Amino acid sequence: MRPLEGIKVVTFEHAIAAPFCTRQLADLGARVIKIERPGTGDFARNYDERVSGLASHFVWTNRSKESVTLDVKRPEAIEVVHRLLADADVFVQNLAPGATQRLGLDYATLREKYPKLIVCDISGYGLDGPFRDKKAYDLLIQSESGFLSITGSEGEPAKAGCSIADIAAGMYGYTNVLAALIERGRTGHGKHIDVSMLESMVEWMSYPLYYAIDGQTAPRQSGAAHATIYPYGPFKAGDGKTVMLGLQNEREWKRFCDAVIRAPELAADERFSSNSRRVENRDTLAQIIAQAFSALTAAQVIERLEEAGIANARMNDMHAVWAHEQLAARQRWTKVGTPAGDIPALCPPGVSLADDPRRDPVPALGQHTDAILRELGYGDGEIGELRETGAV
Repeated sequence: MRPLEGIKVVTFEHAIAAPFCTRQLADLGARVIKIERPGTGDFARNYDERVSGLASHFVWTNRSKESVTLDVKRPEAIEVVHRLLADADVFVQNLAPGATQRLGLDYATLREKYPKLIVCDISGYGLDGPFRDKKAYDLLIQSESGFLSITGSEGEPAKAGCSIADIAAGMYGYTNVLAALIERGRTGHGKHIDVSMLESMVEWMSYPLYYAIDGQTAPRQSGAAHATIYPYGPFKAGDGKTVMLGLQNEREWKRFCDAVIRAPELAADERFSSNSRRVENRDTLAQIIAQAFSALTAAQVIERLEEAGIANARMNDMHAVWAHEQLAARQRWTKVGTPAGDIPALCPPGVSLADDPRRDPVPALGQHTDAILRELGYGDGEIGELRETGAV
Protein backbone atom coordinates (compact mmCIF):
# COMPACT_ATOMS: atom_id res chain seq x y z
CA MET A 1 0.00 0.00 0.00
CA ARG A 2 1.37 3.39 -0.98
CA PRO A 3 1.48 6.00 1.81
CA LEU A 4 -1.29 8.24 0.41
CA GLU A 5 -3.48 5.55 -1.10
CA GLY A 6 -7.13 6.47 -0.49
CA ILE A 7 -6.42 10.22 -0.34
CA LYS A 8 -8.36 12.23 -2.93
CA VAL A 9 -6.96 15.55 -4.16
CA VAL A 10 -8.92 17.98 -6.33
CA THR A 11 -6.89 20.72 -7.95
CA PHE A 12 -7.30 23.92 -9.94
CA GLU A 13 -3.71 24.27 -11.10
CA HIS A 14 -1.57 25.58 -13.89
CA ALA A 15 2.07 26.32 -14.65
CA ILE A 16 4.49 24.69 -12.17
CA ALA A 17 4.06 25.45 -8.45
CA ALA A 18 0.74 23.72 -7.74
CA PRO A 19 1.20 20.93 -10.32
CA PHE A 20 4.61 20.13 -8.81
CA CYS A 21 3.03 19.99 -5.34
CA THR A 22 0.24 17.63 -6.40
CA ARG A 23 2.54 15.43 -8.46
CA GLN A 24 4.45 14.65 -5.27
CA LEU A 25 1.15 13.63 -3.66
CA ALA A 26 0.31 11.47 -6.69
CA ASP A 27 3.73 9.79 -6.54
CA LEU A 28 2.86 8.60 -3.02
CA GLY A 29 -0.45 7.15 -4.16
CA ALA A 30 -2.95 9.99 -3.81
CA ARG A 31 -5.66 10.25 -6.44
CA VAL A 32 -5.21 13.66 -8.06
CA ILE A 33 -8.07 15.02 -10.18
CA LYS A 34 -6.87 17.99 -12.25
CA ILE A 35 -9.57 20.39 -13.40
CA GLU A 36 -8.67 22.15 -16.66
CA ARG A 37 -10.21 24.70 -18.98
CA PRO A 38 -12.05 23.06 -21.93
CA GLY A 39 -10.20 23.35 -25.22
CA THR A 40 -6.90 24.70 -23.91
CA GLY A 41 -6.29 23.22 -20.46
CA ASP A 42 -3.31 24.06 -18.30
CA PHE A 43 -1.32 26.58 -20.37
CA ALA A 44 1.89 24.72 -19.45
CA ARG A 45 0.73 22.08 -21.96
CA ASN A 46 1.84 24.51 -24.66
CA TYR A 47 5.16 25.82 -23.33
CA ASP A 48 7.11 23.75 -25.88
CA GLU A 49 6.94 20.51 -27.89
CA ARG A 50 10.22 18.87 -26.86
CA VAL A 51 8.86 15.54 -25.60
CA SER A 52 7.50 13.98 -28.78
CA GLY A 53 5.25 17.01 -29.24
CA LEU A 54 4.41 17.41 -25.55
CA ALA A 55 5.70 20.18 -23.26
CA SER A 56 8.70 19.39 -21.07
CA HIS A 57 7.32 21.27 -18.04
CA PHE A 58 3.95 19.53 -18.33
CA VAL A 59 5.15 15.94 -18.55
CA TRP A 60 7.47 16.61 -15.57
CA THR A 61 4.74 17.87 -13.24
CA ASN A 62 1.58 16.01 -14.26
CA ARG A 63 2.10 12.26 -14.33
CA SER A 64 -0.30 10.01 -12.41
CA LYS A 65 -3.17 12.52 -12.58
CA GLU A 66 -6.67 12.44 -14.03
CA SER A 67 -7.74 15.34 -16.26
CA VAL A 68 -11.29 16.69 -16.20
CA THR A 69 -12.34 19.67 -18.30
CA LEU A 70 -14.81 22.12 -16.75
CA ASP A 71 -15.79 25.67 -17.60
CA VAL A 72 -16.14 26.90 -14.03
CA LYS A 73 -17.85 30.10 -15.17
CA ARG A 74 -20.94 27.94 -15.70
CA PRO A 75 -23.06 26.90 -12.69
CA GLU A 76 -23.39 23.33 -13.99
CA ALA A 77 -19.62 22.99 -13.86
CA ILE A 78 -19.45 24.40 -10.32
CA GLU A 79 -21.95 21.75 -9.31
CA VAL A 80 -19.54 19.11 -10.64
CA VAL A 81 -16.75 20.67 -8.59
CA HIS A 82 -18.82 20.44 -5.43
CA ARG A 83 -19.63 16.80 -6.12
CA LEU A 84 -15.89 16.18 -6.45
CA LEU A 85 -15.17 18.03 -3.21
CA ALA A 86 -17.87 16.19 -1.25
CA ASP A 87 -15.52 13.29 -0.46
CA ALA A 88 -12.18 14.98 -1.22
CA ASP A 89 -9.39 15.21 1.34
CA VAL A 90 -7.38 18.03 -0.22
CA PHE A 91 -8.12 20.97 -2.53
CA VAL A 92 -5.09 22.69 -4.09
CA GLN A 93 -5.24 25.81 -6.26
CA ASN A 94 -2.97 28.44 -7.76
CA LEU A 95 -5.45 30.46 -9.80
CA ALA A 96 -5.18 34.23 -10.08
CA PRO A 97 -5.66 36.14 -6.78
CA GLY A 98 -9.33 36.40 -5.85
CA ALA A 99 -10.51 33.78 -8.39
CA THR A 100 -11.61 31.17 -5.85
CA GLN A 101 -13.51 33.80 -3.84
CA ARG A 102 -15.45 34.79 -6.95
CA LEU A 103 -16.26 31.12 -7.57
CA GLY A 104 -17.27 30.48 -3.96
CA LEU A 105 -14.38 28.03 -3.62
CA ASP A 106 -12.27 29.90 -1.07
CA TYR A 107 -11.42 28.31 2.27
CA ALA A 108 -13.86 30.42 4.30
CA THR A 109 -16.74 29.19 2.13
CA LEU A 110 -15.60 25.60 1.72
CA ARG A 111 -14.95 25.15 5.45
CA GLU A 112 -18.67 25.47 6.16
CA LYS A 113 -19.61 22.71 3.69
CA TYR A 114 -16.58 20.43 4.07
CA PRO A 115 -15.13 20.76 7.58
CA LYS A 116 -12.57 18.01 7.02
CA LEU A 117 -11.23 19.44 3.76
CA ILE A 118 -7.61 20.63 3.63
CA VAL A 119 -7.31 23.66 1.35
CA CYS A 120 -3.90 24.67 0.01
CA ASP A 121 -3.66 28.03 -1.75
CA ILE A 122 -0.40 28.68 -3.62
CA SER A 123 0.18 32.21 -4.86
CA GLY A 124 2.95 34.64 -5.64
CA TYR A 125 2.72 36.85 -2.56
CA GLY A 126 0.08 35.32 -0.27
CA LEU A 127 -3.63 35.93 0.20
CA ASP A 128 -3.32 39.34 1.87
CA GLY A 129 -0.92 42.26 2.09
CA PRO A 130 -0.21 45.07 -0.41
CA PHE A 131 1.24 42.71 -3.05
CA ARG A 132 -1.67 40.23 -2.94
CA ASP A 133 -2.98 41.07 -6.41
CA LYS A 134 0.41 41.52 -8.08
CA LYS A 135 1.15 39.06 -10.88
CA ALA A 136 3.95 36.66 -10.01
CA TYR A 137 6.03 34.41 -12.25
CA ASP A 138 9.09 32.42 -11.31
CA LEU A 139 11.68 34.88 -12.64
CA LEU A 140 9.88 37.82 -11.03
CA ILE A 141 9.94 36.12 -7.63
CA GLN A 142 13.62 35.23 -8.09
CA SER A 143 14.15 38.97 -8.50
CA GLU A 144 11.81 40.15 -5.71
CA SER A 145 13.28 37.70 -3.19
CA GLY A 146 16.83 38.96 -3.73
CA PHE A 147 17.97 35.76 -5.41
CA LEU A 148 19.12 37.58 -8.56
CA SER A 149 21.17 40.04 -6.51
CA ILE A 150 23.59 37.29 -5.44
CA THR A 151 23.44 35.04 -8.52
CA GLY A 152 25.43 35.47 -11.70
CA SER A 153 28.63 37.41 -12.25
CA GLU A 154 29.56 40.88 -11.02
CA GLY A 155 27.03 43.29 -12.52
CA GLU A 156 25.38 40.53 -14.55
CA PRO A 157 22.59 38.87 -12.56
CA ALA A 158 21.51 35.43 -13.73
CA LYS A 159 18.31 33.52 -13.05
CA ALA A 160 18.36 29.92 -11.91
CA GLY A 161 18.17 27.60 -14.91
CA CYS A 162 15.09 25.82 -13.55
CA SER A 163 11.89 27.16 -11.97
CA ILE A 164 13.35 27.46 -8.48
CA ALA A 165 10.66 29.74 -7.00
CA ASP A 166 7.86 27.52 -8.32
CA ILE A 167 9.64 24.43 -7.01
CA ALA A 168 10.14 26.01 -3.58
CA ALA A 169 6.46 26.92 -3.29
CA GLY A 170 5.37 23.52 -4.60
CA MET A 171 7.48 21.67 -2.06
CA TYR A 172 6.20 23.81 0.84
CA GLY A 173 2.67 23.13 -0.37
CA TYR A 174 3.43 19.41 -0.47
CA THR A 175 5.00 19.21 2.99
CA ASN A 176 2.29 21.34 4.56
CA VAL A 177 -0.42 19.12 3.05
CA LEU A 178 1.29 16.05 4.50
CA ALA A 179 1.46 17.73 7.92
CA ALA A 180 -2.19 18.77 7.66
CA LEU A 181 -3.25 15.18 6.90
CA ILE A 182 -1.46 14.04 10.07
CA GLU A 183 -3.06 16.88 12.06
CA ARG A 184 -6.52 16.04 10.72
CA GLY A 185 -6.00 12.46 11.84
CA ARG A 186 -5.66 13.80 15.39
CA THR A 187 -8.26 16.57 15.37
CA GLY A 188 -10.77 15.50 12.72
CA HIS A 189 -10.66 19.01 11.26
CA GLY A 190 -9.47 20.37 7.95
CA LYS A 191 -6.83 23.06 7.55
CA HIS A 192 -6.06 26.16 5.52
CA ILE A 193 -2.57 26.40 4.00
CA ASP A 194 -1.47 29.71 2.46
CA VAL A 195 1.83 29.21 0.58
CA SER A 196 3.57 32.20 -0.95
CA MET A 197 6.26 31.89 -3.62
CA LEU A 198 7.95 34.97 -2.16
CA GLU A 199 8.06 33.55 1.37
CA SER A 200 9.26 30.18 0.07
CA MET A 201 12.16 31.81 -1.74
CA VAL A 202 13.00 34.19 1.12
CA GLU A 203 13.27 31.16 3.42
CA TRP A 204 15.75 29.65 0.97
CA MET A 205 17.61 32.99 0.96
CA SER A 206 18.15 32.93 4.74
CA TYR A 207 21.91 32.34 4.63
CA PRO A 208 22.66 35.41 2.46
CA LEU A 209 20.13 37.41 4.48
CA TYR A 210 21.90 36.60 7.74
CA TYR A 211 25.28 37.16 6.09
CA ALA A 212 24.13 40.72 5.24
CA ILE A 213 22.31 41.38 8.54
CA ASP A 214 22.56 44.83 10.18
CA GLY A 215 23.63 46.49 6.95
CA GLN A 216 26.68 44.34 6.32
CA THR A 217 27.90 43.67 2.77
CA ALA A 218 25.84 41.04 0.97
CA PRO A 219 27.51 38.05 -0.73
CA ARG A 220 28.99 39.16 -4.03
CA GLN A 221 27.91 37.76 -7.37
CA SER A 222 30.49 35.05 -8.03
CA GLY A 223 29.24 33.12 -11.04
CA ALA A 224 29.47 29.40 -10.34
CA ALA A 225 31.90 29.96 -7.46
CA HIS A 226 30.85 30.18 -3.82
CA ALA A 227 30.51 33.79 -2.70
CA THR A 228 31.83 33.31 0.83
CA ILE A 229 33.97 30.13 0.81
CA TYR A 230 37.16 29.73 -1.25
CA PRO A 231 38.39 27.76 -3.11
CA TYR A 232 34.90 26.49 -3.91
CA GLY A 233 33.70 26.49 -7.50
CA PRO A 234 34.83 25.89 -11.10
CA PHE A 235 38.48 25.63 -12.14
CA LYS A 236 39.86 24.98 -15.63
CA ALA A 237 42.25 22.12 -16.20
CA GLY A 238 44.96 22.08 -18.84
CA ASP A 239 42.74 20.24 -21.35
CA GLY A 240 40.15 23.02 -21.23
CA LYS A 241 37.61 21.03 -19.21
CA THR A 242 36.16 22.38 -15.97
CA VAL A 243 36.36 20.72 -12.56
CA MET A 244 34.19 21.79 -9.63
CA LEU A 245 35.77 21.51 -6.21
CA GLY A 246 34.96 22.67 -2.71
CA LEU A 247 36.91 23.05 0.53
CA GLN A 248 35.08 23.26 3.85
CA ASN A 249 37.76 23.52 6.55
CA GLU A 250 41.44 24.10 7.33
CA ARG A 251 42.26 20.38 7.36
CA GLU A 252 41.06 20.12 3.76
CA TRP A 253 42.97 23.29 2.83
CA LYS A 254 46.23 21.74 4.04
CA ARG A 255 45.54 18.51 2.12
CA PHE A 256 44.69 20.55 -0.97
CA CYS A 257 48.04 22.38 -0.76
CA ASP A 258 50.02 19.19 -0.09
CA ALA A 259 48.43 16.64 -2.41
CA VAL A 260 46.52 18.53 -5.11
CA ILE A 261 48.41 21.66 -6.12
CA ARG A 262 51.58 20.29 -4.43
CA ALA A 263 52.59 23.59 -2.89
CA PRO A 264 52.69 22.73 0.84
CA GLU A 265 54.19 26.12 1.72
CA LEU A 266 50.85 27.79 0.91
CA ALA A 267 49.21 26.13 3.92
CA ALA A 268 51.26 28.43 6.17
CA ASP A 269 50.93 31.54 3.98
CA GLU A 270 49.23 34.31 6.00
CA ARG A 271 47.27 35.46 2.93
CA PHE A 272 45.44 32.13 2.92
CA SER A 273 45.49 31.22 6.63
CA SER A 274 41.69 31.15 7.04
CA ASN A 275 38.64 31.00 4.83
CA SER A 276 38.03 34.73 5.29
CA ARG A 277 41.61 35.50 4.21
CA ARG A 278 41.31 33.19 1.21
CA VAL A 279 38.10 34.96 0.18
CA GLU A 280 39.84 38.36 0.55
CA ASN A 281 42.72 37.16 -1.63
CA ARG A 282 40.75 34.93 -3.98
CA ASP A 283 42.10 36.52 -7.17
CA THR A 284 45.69 35.79 -6.18
CA LEU A 285 44.84 32.27 -5.06
CA ALA A 286 42.86 31.65 -8.25
CA GLN A 287 45.96 32.37 -10.32
CA ILE A 288 48.04 29.96 -8.23
CA ILE A 289 45.47 27.17 -8.64
CA ALA A 290 45.07 27.86 -12.36
CA GLN A 291 48.83 27.59 -12.82
CA ALA A 292 48.94 24.28 -10.93
CA PHE A 293 46.01 22.83 -12.91
CA SER A 294 47.32 24.03 -16.30
CA ALA A 295 49.68 21.05 -16.53
CA LEU A 296 46.93 18.51 -15.73
CA THR A 297 43.88 17.11 -17.48
CA ALA A 298 40.52 17.33 -15.75
CA ALA A 299 40.70 13.58 -15.08
CA GLN A 300 44.10 14.00 -13.40
CA VAL A 301 42.81 16.89 -11.26
CA ILE A 302 39.84 14.80 -10.13
CA GLU A 303 42.15 11.87 -9.39
CA ARG A 304 44.28 14.06 -7.11
CA LEU A 305 41.20 15.54 -5.44
CA GLU A 306 39.79 12.06 -4.81
CA GLU A 307 43.06 10.84 -3.31
CA ALA A 308 43.16 13.89 -1.04
CA GLY A 309 39.53 13.46 0.02
CA ILE A 310 38.53 16.83 -1.45
CA ALA A 311 34.95 17.17 -2.68
CA ASN A 312 34.69 17.53 -6.44
CA ALA A 313 32.32 17.13 -9.36
CA ARG A 314 32.19 17.17 -13.12
CA MET A 315 30.31 19.96 -14.87
CA ASN A 316 27.73 17.77 -16.60
CA ASP A 317 25.35 18.89 -19.31
CA MET A 318 21.84 17.47 -19.70
CA HIS A 319 23.00 14.60 -21.93
CA ALA A 320 25.55 13.53 -19.33
CA VAL A 321 22.90 13.56 -16.60
CA TRP A 322 20.61 11.31 -18.66
CA ALA A 323 23.53 8.86 -18.84
CA HIS A 324 24.79 9.38 -15.27
CA GLU A 325 26.32 6.12 -14.07
CA GLN A 326 25.30 6.70 -10.43
CA LEU A 327 21.62 7.04 -11.31
CA ALA A 328 21.85 3.94 -13.50
CA ALA A 329 23.62 1.91 -10.81
CA ARG A 330 20.94 2.81 -8.26
CA GLN A 331 18.14 2.04 -10.76
CA ARG A 332 16.66 5.52 -10.35
CA TRP A 333 15.09 5.66 -13.81
CA THR A 334 11.66 4.25 -14.57
CA LYS A 335 9.09 4.91 -17.30
CA VAL A 336 5.72 6.62 -17.42
CA GLY A 337 3.21 6.75 -20.23
CA THR A 338 2.09 9.86 -22.11
CA PRO A 339 -0.29 10.48 -25.01
CA ALA A 340 2.86 10.34 -27.18
CA GLY A 341 4.23 7.09 -25.75
CA ASP A 342 6.46 6.10 -22.84
CA ILE A 343 9.12 8.46 -21.53
CA PRO A 344 11.84 7.97 -18.89
CA ALA A 345 11.14 9.44 -15.45
CA LEU A 346 13.22 9.72 -12.31
CA CYS A 347 11.96 7.77 -9.31
CA PRO A 348 10.86 10.18 -6.55
CA PRO A 349 13.86 10.94 -4.32
CA GLY A 350 13.75 8.86 -1.15
CA VAL A 351 11.42 6.31 -2.74
CA SER A 352 12.74 3.05 -4.16
CA LEU A 353 11.31 0.91 -6.92
CA ALA A 354 10.56 -1.67 -4.19
CA ASP A 355 8.14 0.92 -2.71
CA ASP A 356 6.30 0.88 -6.06
CA PRO A 357 5.95 4.64 -6.57
CA ARG A 358 2.94 5.51 -8.65
CA ARG A 359 3.89 5.77 -12.32
CA ASP A 360 0.57 6.33 -14.09
CA PRO A 361 0.55 8.21 -17.42
CA VAL A 362 0.53 11.93 -18.05
CA PRO A 363 -3.11 12.59 -19.01
CA ALA A 364 -4.40 13.98 -22.26
CA LEU A 365 -6.62 17.04 -21.86
CA GLY A 366 -10.01 15.95 -20.52
CA GLN A 367 -9.11 12.27 -20.81
CA HIS A 368 -11.03 11.30 -17.67
CA THR A 369 -13.98 13.70 -17.87
CA ASP A 370 -16.69 11.21 -18.84
CA ALA A 371 -15.47 8.46 -16.51
CA ILE A 372 -15.40 10.79 -13.50
CA LEU A 373 -18.80 12.29 -14.33
CA ARG A 374 -20.27 8.78 -14.42
CA GLU A 375 -18.55 8.06 -11.12
CA LEU A 376 -20.31 11.14 -9.70
CA GLY A 377 -23.69 9.81 -10.81
CA TYR A 378 -24.17 11.59 -14.13
CA GLY A 379 -25.88 9.60 -16.85
CA ASP A 380 -24.92 9.62 -20.51
CA GLY A 381 -27.77 12.01 -21.32
CA GLU A 382 -26.65 14.46 -18.62
CA ILE A 383 -23.06 14.25 -19.80
CA GLY A 384 -24.24 15.03 -23.31
CA GLU A 385 -26.12 18.09 -22.05
CA LEU A 386 -23.03 19.31 -20.20
CA ARG A 387 -21.04 18.99 -23.42
CA GLU A 388 -23.71 20.80 -25.44
CA THR A 389 -23.70 23.75 -23.04
CA GLY A 390 -19.90 23.91 -22.98
CA ALA A 391 -19.73 23.19 -19.25
CA VAL A 392 -17.25 20.36 -19.88
